[in-house]
Amino acid sequence: MWTLVSTGDTTTQLPGFYFDPEKNRYFRLLPGHNNCNPLTREQLQEKEREKQRNKMLAEDEKPRKKAPRTGLNTSLLLQKRHLGLLPENSYCRLIHEVKVSGMRRHKVEIQSSDSNSNPNTDNFRLIVGDSACERVFTVNDVSHGGCKYGIMNFSSSSRGSLSVEMCDNLYFTNRKVNSICWASVNYPDSHVLLCLVGMADTPGCVSLLPASLFSNSNPDQPGMLCSFKISSAWSCAWCLNPQFDKTFSTGLSRRVIIKDAETGRTQTYSAGSDVLAQQFALRVPVLFNGCRSGEIFSIDLRQRGRRDQSWKASRFHQESAITSVRVLQDENYLLAADMLGQIKLWDVRVTKPVQEYKGHHNEHAYLPIHVNEPEGLLLAVGQDCYTRLWSLKDGHLLRTIPSPHPTANDLIPSVVFSSQLGGCRGLPGLLMAVKHDLYYFPYNTDYQEGGEQHAKFYENIENASSHR
Repeated sequence: MWTLVSTGDTTTQLPGFYFDPEKNRYFRLLPGHNNCNPLTREQLQEKEREKQRNKMLAEDEKPRKKAPRTGLNTSLLLQKRHLGLLPENSYCRLIHEVKVSGMRRHKVEIQSSDSNSNPNTDNFRLIVGDSACERVFTVNDVSHGGCKYGIMNFSSSSRGSLSVEMCDNLYFTNRKVNSICWASVNYPDSHVLLCLVGMADTPGCVSLLPASLFSNSNPDQPGMLCSFKISSAWSCAWCLNPQFDKTFSTGLSRRVIIKDAETGRTQTYSAGSDVLAQQFALRVPVLFNGCRSGEIFSIDLRQRGRRDQSWKASRFHQESAITSVRVLQDENYLLAADMLGQIKLWDVRVTKPVQEYKGHHNEHAYLPIHVNEPEGLLLAVGQDCYTRLWSLKDGHLLRTIPSPHPTANDLIPSVVFSSQLGGCRGLPGLLMAVKHDLYYFPYNTDYQEGGEQHAKFYENIENASSHR
């Protein structure tokens, strides 16, 4: 076994040893399978990662109002732009870098209407916000196996404070939740669509649940509540196009099912690989699918009757299994992430990547990506438990946020980002769930001072940061 060691200003390799710079000496390094050896390469790597994480956490505690690489603040950037000294592309990227670098971590206390329950005892597995980001659907692991799921309600003030209340009606299941999306059946985000994996004698299913089901205090009738037996569902998506506004899809092993939730009409499409990620476009009824093979293909719902492969409206490939696809507002562009850590922006008209976002870390995990076009941001949490934010327009990595907890494969944070977190009075910010804790990273509240000057400041940002 060879390992890199440091001696002064030089780097050397010695077989079976490593150099500890703190103790200024060499130590023998034995194979990791030796149970009697307290010192292994894996432990050393973990120690170094933890040291780096703690260093970054300490740096994040320091207030920052300037772009780290340039030292410029918002006032100087605006001044340079008005004087014509800063190109629009650079101005947009640096403004976002200032805003993102100013976000600081705040721990959020989760309130519960049930005084006898403690919602913070089980680890978060997944959180998904509704379109207004006033509600977040949560999935938590439970200690005896299986998981529980419910809804957290958020409210925010213009000064940046955020209050959170867990719903009083949680549901438990012994099945794994593979995928979640909000569904607009009766009104926007009236329901939640869940993919549940079968366990032993319990079959898998896709359930459409009214959001009102999770609150005992809600006087409204639950509305449509249905469940479809579908084994091994990897992904799901809800269609918001007016022509097919009661339609949802599920991605399974080597096939795609598209179903009308009201009539039950079902269409099945064969695929060459497991369909791990899905999303519908909005303006046209087209479903994009990402596969374990790396293939990305689209299905035009207006061509349902075709039996051959011609129903694939477009198809292209990445080098590894696709974990997430996101259609931009300009639906000629699609973001896709894979298990090699690659995130690419595709022009679906010519089926070519036009932008790549470097730095994401993934080896084998099923990890989503998140897009916020009003703020011009792309976000992803890596398998290394770091949350990264890129400029959507030019691909620059703006910030890397370490997890507040030590890195572990079962403690990968789940995040939500919104331009108005907690509703119309909320600030742009990031919500992070990790272990049994919830954290809030708002934009610097100093930016909220200044009345008309603040409004004009954000108007300038929005005018300059349109993606395309």
